[in-house]
Amino acid sequence: MPETPEITAATQRTLQGQRLKYYIENEPAGDRVDQFLRAFAAVLEFSDYRPLLDSYCTSSAKCNRCAVSCPVYLATGDPRDIPCYRTNLLLDIYRRYFTIGGAVEARFSRSFELTDDVIDDMLEVFYRCTACRRCTRSCPMGVDHGLITRLGRYALSLIGIVPKALQVSVREQLEGDTHNTSKVPKEALMNTLEFLSEELEDILGVTMTFPVDQTDRDYVFYCAVSDYLMEPETLMGNAAVLYAAGDWDKWTIGTGNYDGINYGLFYSDWHLENIIKRLVAEVTRLRGRNVLIGECGHASRSAHDFVPVFGGKEAYPVVSFIEYTLDCIRKKRITLNPDIITERVTYHDPCNIARSGWIVEQPRDILRSFVKNFVDMVPHGQENYCCGGGGGLVSVDEIHDFRMEIGGRVKAEQLQKVHADIVIAPCANCKKQLKELVEYYELPCKVMGLHDLILKAIEIPGAKSPAERAEEAALLAV
Repeated sequence: MPETPEITAATQRTLQGQRLKYYIENEPAGDRVDQFLRAFAAVLEFSDYRPLLDSYCTSSAKCNRCAVSCPVYLATGDPRDIPCYRTNLLLDIYRRYFTIGGAVEARFSRSFELTDDVIDDMLEVFYRCTACRRCTRSCPMGVDHGLITRLGRYALSLIGIVPKALQVSVREQLEGDTHNTSKVPKEALMNTLEFLSEELEDILGVTMTFPVDQTDRDYVFYCAVSDYLMEPETLMGNAAVLYAAGDWDKWTIGTGNYDGINYGLFYSDWHLENIIKRLVAEVTRLRGRNVLIGECGHASRSAHDFVPVFGGKEAYPVVSFIEYTLDCIRKKRITLNPDIITERVTYHDPCNIARSGWIVEQPRDILRSFVKNFVDMVPHGQENYCCGGGGGLVSVDEIHDFRMEIGGRVKAEQLQKVHADIVIAPCANCKKQLKELVEYYELPCKVMGLHDLILKAIEIPGAKSPAERAEEAALLAV
């Protein structure tokens, strides 16, 4: 890993991208202060945030213990990157304009006042945060700084301040012709599935025709739609597990909605809810019984946490593919050959599925079942460091330098220290960010999905053995 110069306070803001203004699609005209206060008031009226903010306002949210937990602050040392600072920007507004005590104080003394400069400050710091929520675990008062970041972004989005990359993708998902964030039409999806079937036949020696729009199946499958274009090995690994487990006739992909991405989780509760409702409606159309989420951290979290909230009477159970695969291993429905993977392997915990403690040990149990040389990064699990592209930032190409030099700096140092040949990251966003980090810092490792590795080692009756497949792959690589 080449030496990287220290980031000075004078240069780090340039890396962020001039307060992100050059890629905001609709900068609001007129009085931004009045618009923001009206938007914030609407959020408070039509949501349950007020009791939470009242609780946070009565506690001390300025102890700064969260500073050492934040990878962005660890990279910059800038006090404005301390989660407490960011949280208090929004809490100060709430105290001053939405509590009785704040109104009384403003009449009799000089108190906090919302200005355009404060809005610019919020815009910058809320989109420097990767929303990894690592700081929340170290807060003695239980303040969820990641949630406050999303609330601040939500209010800003209601007055038109939101990164183009997020806004354009959500608009296509909710209103566009393809109804997915990568604008993949149905015809392209079908062509991709046909191609993947051919690839699986070449690799495994068995025929697998992907089930599409099949009704009354146990599982309706969702992955990040970008996986159909960017991570085919992950999807083929998913398919191999389903086939080997004897569940090929128990799942389907729906053409009415095949994108598990939910960028509403990053900046808009309204979009979050509507995207979840579209997902649920597709499962209902197909008369499915469960939602099966592929390797995507935020798609898994948004479905797992919010289908029960917004799904109403049709709140289908949500299953992570990692949970499904581990269950198949434990019940001996699939077998993974322990002699195929000889490289040193480590595992990156996607924040969206690990921070809450939901998906932590399951992938490690899977890896240890067939990888002889597995090693963990330090720290890991619920205390893991974000890849540096969380909170939707990985989708914003304009801040690539920020993600490399600041957001992902601590993670790059972790990767350097673990000396792994392969880094497993079961998340579309994490894989993109980590691959860019590996290239940027010239790290000697490869980033893969969990099921990419499983595809190499899985034993399937009637198919080519893992050893035969490894030999063929070696010959092709020459």
